[in-house]
Amino acid sequence: MKITLQQLRYVVEVANRGSMNEAARRLFISQPSLSNAIRELEENIQMTIFERTNKGITLSKEGAEFLAYARQVMEQAELLENRYLNAKPSPQHFSVSTQHYAFAVNAFVQLVQEYGQDEYELALRETKTHEIIQDVKSQRSEIGILYINEFNSKVINRLLKDGNLIFNSLFKAKAHIFVSIRNPLAQHAVVTLDQLQDYPYLYFEQGEFNSFHFAEEILSTLSHRKSIKVNDRATLFNLLIGLNGYTISTGVLSSDLNGNEIIPVPLASDETINVGWICHRNAKLTKLGAAYIEALEQTVVNEAR
Repeated sequence: MKITLQQLRYVVEVANRGSMNEAARRLFISQPSLSNAIRELEENIQMTIFERTNKGITLSKEGAEFLAYARQVMEQAELLENRYLNAKPSPQHFSVSTQHYAFAVNAFVQLVQEYGQDEYELALRETKTHEIIQDVKSQRSEIGILYINEFNSKVINRLLKDGNLIFNSLFKAKAHIFVSIRNPLAQHAVVTLDQLQDYPYLYFEQGEFNSFHFAEEILSTLSHRKSIKVNDRATLFNLLIGLNGYTISTGVLSSDLNGNEIIPVPLASDETINVGWICHRNAKLTKLGAAYIEALEQTVVNEAR
């Protein structure tokens, strides 16, 4: 038996949706028919593409590699249809999961402005560290953005290895704090940990995986007299301004998206973090994935000036 374009389309749609039911609805076929078609393909190529559990379906390690080839074939088939059949382009798909970095959002904006067409289905997920890794492992997202440092590297690298993922460095940064321009610390050339004690410390919740190793903020094992846990970047920035709080981050901040109310100030610390992006080891980036990385690299250069 041969692999058909229809089978490849089914695999890509299921991977995009993360659900047989939702994929079947989008493909206008019944869920049993879609499940049977996927099983027939798996039997034909003697490979498990999707692993079925009580919690749903996820791509197997071999399935992730198969999906990468399937997407390339579908892209080429669409080019042929558009060129010779005047077919309507299919909606573009791309998803990225990231820690709460403004530069990641800014790069996403650039991607949409440059490559957005009349129809697209894109996703930007600012989420928890462990979920970023799981999103890329299951191909819910093509790319994930997080950091590695000396403290968390063993845990993070083990999860990446288990998921057949690779880490690509974007930039290395010294520790900074983000504060309101009206915070007295904003006038300092550098601040010390002792100077921070009277100010509320703001940090991102990590949910079920609330280990220090998954914290978005370095120096996560330090104790604080005042601390506030938040879920999203907008809330954190509002509290930075409203409560004269601070958070610890990279020092890379987008004034285009966040205005000039928040500024970075160097923190007296020897800590260094390596911020980068993760993807499947065997999966070639899609056109939008490669374009996003290019926008990401350019954004980092511009905002680090």
